[in-house]
Amino acid sequence: MKSSQDDEIYLSSKNKRLGLLLWFHLSHVFNQNIRLNNQHLKQWNLSTAQFDMLVQIGVHERLTQKELGEKLLVTKGNITQLLSKMEKLGWIERERQWKTKYLSLTEKGRELYNEVVPKQEQFQASQFCNLDREEQLQLLELLKKATKKDEKEEEA
Repeated sequence: MKSSQDDEIYLSSKNKRLGLLLWFHLSHVFNQNIRLNNQHLKQWNLSTAQFDMLVQIGVHERLTQKELGEKLLVTKGNITQLLSKMEKLGWIERERQWKTKYLSLTEKGRELYNEVVPKQEQFQASQFCNLDREEQLQLLELLKKATKKDEKEEEA
């Protein structure tokens, strides 16, 4: 089985340079997208994490706090803090049944969801408008391929 240390030995200096350029440009695109995303969501006083939670709760209608935690990329403590803030803003409600906490959108939360989600989806899609459809599909396939390599290494 080949390890990532083996990759270091076998990569030529040209391939190392290319890998670094790819990493640099992917990082730049990601960071720029996050910055623009945050600016776009500011008009609704939403953070990216709050938006993600709003979407997950809205899509699933009703889910447990544990299920939400599995779908998000934030820590358990951060989820609790964000949920408390969103509850105070009147966007979500928590319902406890025995040991399980269920989450759902309030009417105010559903209105926010219906207003923000289509606009945010359009905004995100527009971030790739410099690429034609074929290039977007190609980029998607390449990113999937790169991710599969990472997943294989994690399993090893």
